[in-house]
This record gives sequence, C-alpha cells and structure tokens, in this order.
Amino acid sequence: MFASVVIPTYNRRSILEKCLSALEQQVLASQDDQYEVVVVDDGSTDGTPLWLRENALRFPHVRLFEQEHAGPAKGRNLGVDKADGEVIVFIDSDLVVTKSFLANHLRSLSASWHRRGDRLCFTYGSVINTANFEHPTSEPSKIQDLSWAYFATGNVAIDRSLLEQSGLFDTSFCLYGWEDLELGERLRQLGVELIRCPKAKGYHWHPPLKLEDIPKLIRVEKERSKMGLVFFRKHPTTRVRFIIQFTLLHLLLWEMLTIGGVINERSLRPLLAWLIRKGRPGLAMELLRIPLNRIGVRALFREASSIGFS
Repeated sequence: MFASVVIPTYNRRSILEKCLSALEQQVLASQDDQYEVVVVDDGSTDGTPLWLRENALRFPHVRLFEQEHAGPAKGRNLGVDKADGEVIVFIDSDLVVTKSFLANHLRSLSASWHRRGDRLCFTYGSVINTANFEHPTSEPSKIQDLSWAYFATGNVAIDRSLLEQSGLFDTSFCLYGWEDLELGERLRQLGVELIRCPKAKGYHWHPPLKLEDIPKLIRVEKERSKMGLVFFRKHPTTRVRFIIQFTLLHLLLWEMLTIGGVINERSLRPLLAWLIRKGRPGLAMELLRIPLNRIGVRALFREASSIGFS
C-alpha cells in the first residue's frame, strides 16, 4: 500500500521541522508499504520553502509544492492532486507523530476494508495536545484531548478515490475553520464509516498562551464565525447548528457564563497574567475560552443578521 501524507503549512517552520523529522522515522508493518510526504506551503513568509529546499537530504520522503496564501482547503486539494498514494493521510504541520503512526493507520484501514468488503471508511487517529516544544511526544493523554468530531484533518487516513468522489475540500472556506468538518458532512452522506485508530498517535503542539496572543485569538474566533455560517448554509441541519453553536441555547449559555460580558478578555487579564507567571498557561487558556466562545457566537449571529439569514 502506498500512502501520501498531505501537510499544508503556513509560517510553522520551527515545529514543521519536528513534524517532518518524525515522519522520516516511520517503521512500516510490511515491506510492500511505502509512503511520501507532500508538503504544500501556503505562501509562508518565514522562509519555509527555502529551508526545505536547503534541507532536502534530511527529508528524502518530502515533496514540496507552493501556492499563494489561500488557506488550508486549497492547500490540501493541491496536495491530493500532486500525491501518488492510494491512501491519503492528512495531518497538520504542528503534529509530531510516533514511529508506528503510519503503520497503525494502514493496518487499521486494510483490516476495515477487508471486513466491510469496500473502502467506505476512514481511520481517525488520536491527537494529544501539548505545549512542550522540546519533547512533544512526552505529553500524557488527557480527557481534554478527546474529540467527538466526525472528520477532522489533524489525523485521518482515507482511500484516495473515496476522497475524490466526495468532491475534496470546498475552497470557499478561505478563512480559519470548518473546511474539514464540512467535507465530513459529505462523507457522512455517502455512508462512510469512521474507524477509531487510537494507536496512530499525533502530538499537537500549541505554544503556551501569552497575553499578546489574545487579539489574534479573537480574530480567529471571528473568522471561525464567518466560516461557520458558510458551513451551515451548505448543510442547514440541526446537527450543524449545534456544531457551530448557532442556537439560542449557545447564545444564552455564553452570556450567562460571562455574566453578560462582564467576564471578558480585559477583565480576565490580571488573572491570566498571574496564571502564566505561575506556569499555568494551559489553565489560563481554558479560562480565556469562555469569553472567546461568547465573542464567536455573538459574531456568528451578527454575521447571520447582516445577510438576512437565521
């Protein structure tokens, strides 16, 4: 079996090095299995393409392609188009995998194809969040790492022909968020089965929260809101409403939890700063998610109102 690992990347050179180094260390289960790593640079300004070309001998499995900055949906589509594999594995460029990562995906896929008698399935590996840049794979699994998403491109493997049949990623998702879950809705409509593959482990590096990150996090929430509405307009179902939090229940929930906005990124700032100083940036981030959710949900309702959509 030949697998193509498709990785869109944008200004992630430092963690991308760890990501690609881990992929070069893969131990496959069969001599018949092969793999390549298709990196699509999405217009990085941190020198990523030049660095990859200068270090090509370190990464013999890597093939580099470039595009102007257009977002991960277009980047993944380009990666699939350029890939040679019959299996496409999607990961993010800030994911560091174990040596048995690909072997576990391919073994689980093959067994599922044999059991089903067709290829209408994909494998979903485990993603463990970590802020440990030096030793990301030392992070233990936590309850917060559990995901109930159906199709998220942080760690999935799927038959290439099935992926192409689904229509690939919708490039109208040009900002942050939802392009993978939207594709998942189309896969769900095709009757595609999700196969959990917890042994295919990836460690997702998040830099520790800094106060100067807050404006960017707010911008990302607003972008997610715009893309969430694109998602819902394509799939106006109750399930998608709840996925993107486009319900009065969510609006009321986050208003209550923030006391109508009294608890916000400004009022929390002293507490966040104290937690960061005490070495608890993870807890600080969890607290910040409360007002961020309110910002995102309110932005979603405002966007819907502005275009006369409800």
